[in-house]
Amino acid sequence: MAERPVQGRIGARARTEYLVRPLRDVDELRSMMTPHRAYAAYALGQLQPHLFARSDWYVSRGAGGEALLLHSHGGLGNALFALGSTDALEALLQLHPGPRHTFLTCQVHQLETVVRHLRLSERQSMARLLADRETFRQVEGRVVRLRGRNASELNRLYRTDGTLAYYTPDNVDEAVYYGAYDDGRLVSAAGTHVVSERDGIAVIGNVFTHPAYRNRGRAALVTSAVTRDLLATCREVVLSVDPRNVPAMHAYERLGYREVGRLIEGAAVRRGAAAGALARRAIASIRGRRYGAEVVGLRT
Repeated sequence: MAERPVQGRIGARARTEYLVRPLRDVDELRSMMTPHRAYAAYALGQLQPHLFARSDWYVSRGAGGEALLLHSHGGLGNALFALGSTDALEALLQLHPGPRHTFLTCQVHQLETVVRHLRLSERQSMARLLADRETFRQVEGRVVRLRGRNASELNRLYRTDGTLAYYTPDNVDEAVYYGAYDDGRLVSAAGTHVVSERDGIAVIGNVFTHPAYRNRGRAALVTSAVTRDLLATCREVVLSVDPRNVPAMHAYERLGYREVGRLIEGAAVRRGAAAGALARRAIASIRGRRYGAEVVGLRT
């Protein structure tokens, strides 16, 4: 099928049509994301067979460019990842905004488009940091590899700042988590969001230290341990941090991490009812029947 956008005029305004379709070709998905691998590390991880089965991918193409949208549904909740041009992303979100509650990752230039469809509790620009085998500098100290039996300890730690945490033993066993203890109490931990040995990249997350034990190097210690293990099988490891958190930035830089870009991350709630998107999809399917896709017309 030739994916050719249709351009016309509505009154005095131009219209560009975007062809929207689901995408399940792993090689095509990988080729779209590889040029942006540091930003797209989480999404690349979702190409693993056991995660791919729990993900929905959509692509939009038109005269204004192309965009990729991922909705994943994992053990820790829903996640949304966006890549590409704003107009093409607008077409995607009109039809496929996803579940009501999700965790958003989008590019900075996409924020204005995203907030038309999702309500963000915090519009936070995050720094994406990357370490590889050449730059990583390990911090030595006493840490413990956490297993499923430590899930309740992890939940207690993460809940000390009011955050809801419901990690199961399987969540911990399927990831790489390290913790630091003080007098038998778990006071700091770090883990992984996703690990893709096929693409040689992993994402660290859930780095947290109990407020009473901060500024003692504990976060760097557990992050170092996780990074060390990941670099045994991956070429690169990435993480996100609030750039305003200067102590954390410096701690990660001492481990050999360097900033490679900015992105938007945070909890998001879909605006509007699901029925609205369903109706738009029905119309788009009718308009795109001859293309074997959904068609969205955007006025410019």
